Amino acid sequence: MAPVLVLWMAVCLSGTWAVDKGNFKTCDQSAFCKRQRALKPGESPYRALLETMELTNTRLTLQLINDNNKVRLLLELYRLQGNITRVKINELKPLKPRYEVPDVLIREPPTEPLSLLSQDENGVVLSLGAESQRVIVSARPFRLDIMEGREVLMSLNSRGLLAFEHLRMPKEEEEKVEDGMWEETFKSHSDSKPNGPSAVSLDFSLPGVEHVYGIPEHADTLRLKTTDNGDPYRLYNLDVFQYELYNPMALYGAVPVMLAHNAQRTTGIFWLNAAETWVDISSNTAGKTVFGKMLDYVQGSSETPQTDVRWISESGIIDVFIMLGPTPKDVFSQYASLTGTQSFPPLTSLGYHQCRWNYNDQEDVQSVDAGFDEHDIPYDFIWLDIEHTDGKRYFTWDPHKFATPKEMLQGLMDKKRKMVAIVDPHIKVDSNYKIHNEIRSRGFYIKNKDGGDYEGWCWPGSAGYPDFTRADMRAWWASMFAYDQYEGSMENLYTWNDMNEPSVFNGPEVTMHKDAMHGAWEHRDVHNTYGFYVQMATAEGLIQRSGGVERPFVLTRAFFAGSQRYGAVWTGDNAAEWDHLKISIPMCLSLGLVGISFCGADVGGFFKSPSTELLVRWYQTGAYQPFFRAHAHLDTPRREPWLFGPENTALIREAVRQRYTLMPYWYQQFYQAHRTGQPVMRPLWVEYPQDPATFALDDEFLIDLAVLGISQTFLCVPQVWFDVHTFQKHNGAQNLYIPVTMSSIPVFQRGGSIITRKLRVRRSSSCMEHDPYTLYVALNPQRKAEGELYIDDGHTFNYEKKEFIHRRLSFANNILSSVNLAPDAQFTTRSWIERIVILGASKPSKVTLKAADGQESQIEFDFDASMSVLTLRKPGMNSGADWTVMLQ
Repeated sequence: MAPVLVLWMAVCLSGTWAVDKGNFKTCDQSAFCKRQRALKPGESPYRALLETMELTNTRLTLQLINDNNKVRLLLELYRLQGNITRVKINELKPLKPRYEVPDVLIREPPTEPLSLLSQDENGVVLSLGAESQRVIVSARPFRLDIMEGREVLMSLNSRGLLAFEHLRMPKEEEEKVEDGMWEETFKSHSDSKPNGPSAVSLDFSLPGVEHVYGIPEHADTLRLKTTDNGDPYRLYNLDVFQYELYNPMALYGAVPVMLAHNAQRTTGIFWLNAAETWVDISSNTAGKTVFGKMLDYVQGSSETPQTDVRWISESGIIDVFIMLGPTPKDVFSQYASLTGTQSFPPLTSLGYHQCRWNYNDQEDVQSVDAGFDEHDIPYDFIWLDIEHTDGKRYFTWDPHKFATPKEMLQGLMDKKRKMVAIVDPHIKVDSNYKIHNEIRSRGFYIKNKDGGDYEGWCWPGSAGYPDFTRADMRAWWASMFAYDQYEGSMENLYTWNDMNEPSVFNGPEVTMHKDAMHGAWEHRDVHNTYGFYVQMATAEGLIQRSGGVERPFVLTRAFFAGSQRYGAVWTGDNAAEWDHLKISIPMCLSLGLVGISFCGADVGGFFKSPSTELLVRWYQTGAYQPFFRAHAHLDTPRREPWLFGPENTALIREAVRQRYTLMPYWYQQFYQAHRTGQPVMRPLWVEYPQDPATFALDDEFLIDLAVLGISQTFLCVPQVWFDVHTFQKHNGAQNLYIPVTMSSIPVFQRGGSIITRKLRVRRSSSCMEHDPYTLYVALNPQRKAEGELYIDDGHTFNYEKKEFIHRRLSFANNILSSVNLAPDAQFTTRSWIERIVILGASKPSKVTLKAADGQESQIEFDFDASMSVLTLRKPGMNSGADWTVMLQ
């Protein structure tokens, strides 16, 4: 389906404070990054030993040799279903096994046949099946080229930067020993490196490409920048206090997936490695102005644009999936086939979340809850941070401030509201704490290099860190969410995993020592998956406590590829500054491109105190981002929505209410994301892939068929767009200047789309379950429109048993109809259609409703000739029924 909504917001920009960069490594301070970056292009020591080639129906294997040290590698090449090529490189005979990332792929990817087209002493050519795609393996130096027809889509090791540091015994004499190979020091911390150097690296060349995206998480623009004059982008999950904007420093999560796009094709690279990783990007057109490119063209000296990317990881193997598109939606589907789609969240979790570090006690929670009712602002979840526990012991409640948690939860449940409480993965070392004693007695803690339980400093003081890479540990952790284990919990209590990078206040770079041990593996091998496993185990616990019936809601700060399967993420500890509001858009867009759609930023900013205008604007933006939560630091003044005067309360109320009217639409978008892997919040280039004007835009975005912008000049892409508030029509293919007042949120519905809303906003989304729908039909120049309506129970897994309603809504030839898209599904709803608003309409003489049984009746209508808006009053049909409305 094409895009439906667009949003804009005017933002003033101001300077930002900076993180203490001295706490975090640069590439020069990371020994393996510095070593690898020192390699010169064009001097590859690797060649393919063609005589070792073996080709079966499903894979090619081939040995590579490093002519400098004679170490042999094994190359495996697979053609996977869905236009994906997998390349694995490992040592042929490693001293001990090297880490290969488990649990991230949803299954062993199914293969398709490879066939040999030709072979000589210089290389081999293999067919990739469809559309004349083939792989050329060149022998000396080793190189892979993926081609379609005469066009090179991607080249591997074309710059000769493949590197594979083999495992070796300490101080092999023929090896040159450099600083940091066998031991490394950063500040006061030492990394013992018992396995020595083990880095891997590979370069990829992308001819014809100037725009690359992805590899979150970074507080940077959507389009990735070249890194020639600075550090590479870093992927290493870290607790970065007061992070800085517009730089390549690592943040809380790491998804090693990059998308490359031009007007002809979209491709993707998924680098499956959980160790610390750096990504270098260079381009032959970087720094050239539009005028410079035009001058090249006029002078006949223009070269084909090309982007070169190099991945460098500290350990593990090379395991890369090359997704060949050719469309953006194909790449999303290809990646989803590998790591899964966004989990289908409970409908209520798409509502508004009120959070603070910390609500003081049960009376405070009750007072805030009552404040929302008093000021007629809907919300679904109120949150508790670490202070709700008994001395930072998770799974407990402060016996004085939260003495009767079930009474508090029941009070929320009576209003059809819910709560989220934090459960962090650092466990207070305390012999009187049941959770600690259980983990220690079962041997579930991560070990230090000497074999004892690893201990670090975090919120509780001295803390142990459970080894979530162990399936038995995760199963035990999940069992702790059972109602008879987690005392005071009820079915309307959900969970938030913070600090799961993991954060270790007294550790190197505020995280765990790399030589800590997870069974046979060092922490360096698994680091970026720690948060992924914490969220996995927590989500499983919430599912199990309901007997497998209820969908979980779990928010995580740290994440990896595949985290989309387990819940939501947020952009961490942002600040109350205009630039942080602005950066929330490209940060969430980048996450959506790599599968994680359920993303949001702390509304209002976590650190510092927002001006009233910034707070209002942030609510107006947050209401149109997938995860909508306000959150604030312990030391900031209270900022519940009604504390800023009646005028601002009204503006915030209106923004939140707009979110609630669109809940059916949001829910439908998440159903589609869950089914197909398409992002919910997406950049304009995804829907307009041939329009270069959209390729670098990151202050506007689409929610399927709606677009939101945040600058006063709003790029209007092709087609017709309608202001969702005023119904004013804007023709496409022009830049619009849209004046914005404090009370306006610039959101636009695409002509040719139908959006479902519920206009009777109540105190929570659950209270609106049976309320009627209003359909907004925006006609395109051909006087057509289409959309969908999806309904299920909103909270269980019963949709997997075909218990849902899924209908196609379409308008053509002056007939609006609702047709069943899932005839084998069974679900009933009490909701009905109470209004139909048609934008860009003409005035009919009469409007007739034809029901499923053939009965016809007349529908009352109003027509606004000045805006060409036709409103049909109370047609009255059930939302799950077949019907037709005819305009005559």
